[in-house]
Amino acid sequence: MKSRVRFDMFPNVKKHSYVIGIDGGATKTAAVLADETGHVLAESVSGPSNFQAIGTETAARAILQSITECCSRAACSPGEVRVVVAGLTGAGREPDQRRMHGALESTASGHGLKFDTMIVVSDALIALEGAFGGGPGAILISGTGSIAFGKKTDGSIVRVGGWGRLIGDQGSGYDIGQSGLVAVCKHLDGSGPDTLLTERVSSEYNLSSQEQIITKVYAGFDIASIAPLVLRAAEENDAVCRNILQRAAADLVDHVKAIVLKMESETKPLRFALLGTMLTTSNMLSILVRRAVSELASVSVQEPQASPARGAVLMALRNPTPPSIASTIRPA
Repeated sequence: MKSRVRFDMFPNVKKHSYVIGIDGGATKTAAVLADETGHVLAESVSGPSNFQAIGTETAARAILQSITECCSRAACSPGEVRVVVAGLTGAGREPDQRRMHGALESTASGHGLKFDTMIVVSDALIALEGAFGGGPGAILISGTGSIAFGKKTDGSIVRVGGWGRLIGDQGSGYDIGQSGLVAVCKHLDGSGPDTLLTERVSSEYNLSSQEQIITKVYAGFDIASIAPLVLRAAEENDAVCRNILQRAAADLVDHVKAIVLKMESETKPLRFALLGTMLTTSNMLSILVRRAVSELASVSVQEPQASPARGAVLMALRNPTPPSIASTIRPA
């Protein structure tokens, strides 16, 4: 994504040095290298770095690889990188940030590297930073999980959702996939209506009996992978799947309304961006959510100004030592 943000006039970074912004998730790690003026020199995309899924050491190696690759493309040395801001999936809590920070330091040290400043934050925070060029606004993210974040004019952060798949993540890929599997189970039991999803799940995953479903699901099955099947069946007018998406959309719109209330002191309409694969691809869920949010007088939906990785660069340039996300979140 081409940034519309000016990355210049940042006095906090040493002259003749570089900063790197990292956006690390379950499927890929995006990195952006910039100089002290904010001029982007290189970008790279490498493997996953979700430390909650693959472990801190493996994630740290993936992040270091992305740093090395960026530097190679810009013909500079990783030793010239002074500030690294890594926005990672699953890094919303301070204990997890410290754990991942330690793994990054150890991995870098093992390669003879020591960065002046290294910061680990939630990937949602760098997405928020990139969406509005570091300014105030709010975002709704629906990918594997779901969360809404807002940044006030005074820099304070508020949030809604992000409770995780067991007690939250309404309207997310996981939530939709789980609801789809529940519908399949009810159909097989004879306690629920017919749905195209039963045949689709059977065909895609060879799951057509109670024994097969139980064995697969409780052995670490990627429940969110069912969400695309729900989306496709809904497009074919499957009533069960359409109901699942209508409920999911309503839950996400509730997130938007709640974050607006937490930002009641901000000028309206509030700048708002919709992010995450469930909302940035063309499907019934994104259509329902965008339609409902566009009807809210309190928000103005905009396209993000910059990618999350460039949002991490902005954080590195503007403030090398920001407070952790855990300490900036305040209840309404």
